[in-house]
Amino acid sequence: MIVRDLDTAAREGRMIKDPAGNWDSTRLLLKDDNMGFSFHITTIYAGADFRMHYKNHLESVYCISGKGEVETLADGRVYPIAPGTLYVLDKHDEHKLRATTEMKMACVFNPPLHGTEVHNADGAYELHADRVGA
Repeated sequence: MIVRDLDTAAREGRMIKDPAGNWDSTRLLLKDDNMGFSFHITTIYAGADFRMHYKNHLESVYCISGKGEVETLADGRVYPIAPGTLYVLDKHDEHKLRATTEMKMACVFNPPLHGTEVHNADGAYELHADRVGA
């Protein structure tokens, strides 16, 4: 059994901060845990507005608190995000995320992250944390 506490995980180096200043992510479950997915609690900072394109991963995102919106760039559709909203990037959707207020999100990635990834120039996470841009 794996049991982890969010605050302890953050203190022990599992919190990664976006170099661009849009978010921080405490990675509670990672590839080395051998579950086939990773699980993170991510804070999107108020006013953040940034593009992502997970070419190598599928992601599910559940909003715990805060408000914002996600825009799918292929069709320009904008979806409001509020507590209780789930959005799923099941087609490697290129998207923009905008935070009206600070948002707390529960995120699941498949394949799982190694733990140190940040977005590369394409807005994606590399498959391996030791690769350029990870």
